Amino acid sequence: MTYLQAIILAVVQGITEPFPVSSLGHAVLLPGLLHWSLDEHNPTFLPFLTMLHVGTLVALANVFWSDWSAILRGLFSPRRTAKARNKALYLCSLLVIATIPAVIMGGLFEHHLRHVFANPFMVAGFLTLNGLLLILTEIMRRRSLRYEQHAAYLTQELSWKDAFIIGLWQCLALLPGLSRSGATINGGLMRGLDHLTATRFSLLMAQPIILAATVKEAWQLRHVHLSNTMIGQSLLGAVVAGITALICSRLLLRFFHDDNKNTLTGFGIYCLLAGVGSACLLHFHL
Repeated sequence: MTYLQAIILAVVQGITEPFPVSSLGHAVLLPGLLHWSLDEHNPTFLPFLTMLHVGTLVALANVFWSDWSAILRGLFSPRRTAKARNKALYLCSLLVIATIPAVIMGGLFEHHLRHVFANPFMVAGFLTLNGLLLILTEIMRRRSLRYEQHAAYLTQELSWKDAFIIGLWQCLALLPGLSRSGATINGGLMRGLDHLTATRFSLLMAQPIILAATVKEAWQLRHVHLSNTMIGQSLLGAVVAGITALICSRLLLRFFHDDNKNTLTGFGIYCLLAGVGSACLLHFHL
């Protein structure tokens, strides 16, 4: 891998992690479309992947620092009121419950699913399916009674059942090309959340998952010899991915601030075009 390839992959990671367009799908498709001889399953790629996750995690933690700060103060500060403590505990419980399905399903099936389905043609198909899901969710939401009544929860008003169902949606991201953020935002919308609240909860949910992946990858690094080039590319990737993810996360939250005008449809159309276009390009080039 060259430094230019590292920068491109880091930018793509920073954009596609918060946006509902599948970071893993783009990571698989891009080298195939550009004819890079890059094996992302090779142990030498692991340090770079780990640092991409570190950069993304730091960016998201920065965006949601006020939320995490309120949670930590509510849980551990003796000066906080019982109401603040209960609120922090409840939000923590929602995040834990929402994370459980992906942890179980990922532990059981992630390696097998990604090994079987992570070829460019299959990923292009799943990316197309991701676009269809985003568009269909918006159509169903507009027709639903909840939408007509403008029903929306605050994150703290989500029930444990809501959190668990959104967590089940997150399991779709085990298939390369199906977006984790897209799936969880879809799940939130189907449970009656507005776009902004669904997006905030989705990005909050992402952070425990990214942290778990980072810890797992860091543990695996104990067997990898780190060259100076590898370290340099990994650090550069972390910085670029972090800055990009920080900008894109804030843009996405701002995009959904006016819930009546902005929807997932544009992202869905992009995924349809990218999926079908990638499949055509791969077919004619191969």
